[in-house]
Amino acid sequence: MLAPSLLSADFGNLEREFEWFNRSAAQWLHIDVMDGVFVPNISFGFPVLKHVARLCRKPLDVHLMIVEPQKFIPEVKDLGAHVMNVHYEACTHLHRVVGQIHDAGMKAGVTLNPATPVSVLQDIIEDVDLVLLMSVNPGFGGQKFIQHTYRKVEQLRELTDRSGSHALIEVDGGVDLTNFRKLRSLGADVLVAGSAVFGAEDPEGVCSLMSV
Repeated sequence: MLAPSLLSADFGNLEREFEWFNRSAAQWLHIDVMDGVFVPNISFGFPVLKHVARLCRKPLDVHLMIVEPQKFIPEVKDLGAHVMNVHYEACTHLHRVVGQIHDAGMKAGVTLNPATPVSVLQDIIEDVDLVLLMSVNPGFGGQKFIQHTYRKVEQLRELTDRSGSHALIEVDGGVDLTNFRKLRSLGADVLVAGSAVFGAEDPEGVCSLMSV
């Protein structure tokens, strides 16, 4: 699946962006919420995202790059989100947060920063619906893909297979036309692409190609 990142969209022309996005082959819309504390940047708040949710006809994959993400479960639910994604590094009681997300009727995703090993998920992998591997340091778009991510995708695929987990593997950061095929071949299920899609001359064409 392909989940283009809202962070790279033209916010001065959102209606126009969603005209092509809604008819594209992309399956999800990836939304990065940043607080300027957990990551060194601020993106957008829930008033803006309510407008986005009204425009978008695809499932929303909401990625909270914030401290204490559990406080915003009701707001994410109100957006109609399909997946609520929280960082392992931001949750002291991760199992509890995953349960709260499920209780709210959403799929629960857990994100790992580049320096966080896959092994930390050993005791939670059977409870989550998705694991997002950051292939750049979170906080900014347009960064270069970290090559070590390939090995982490392989490690995570081995962990999910061994445990019997049905968690999807998602990769976010520097994903483009040069590496998406290799990521898929190694076991990635969902690819997040920002500038590679929204910055393309033919974004619909790129979505069709990367969604295969």
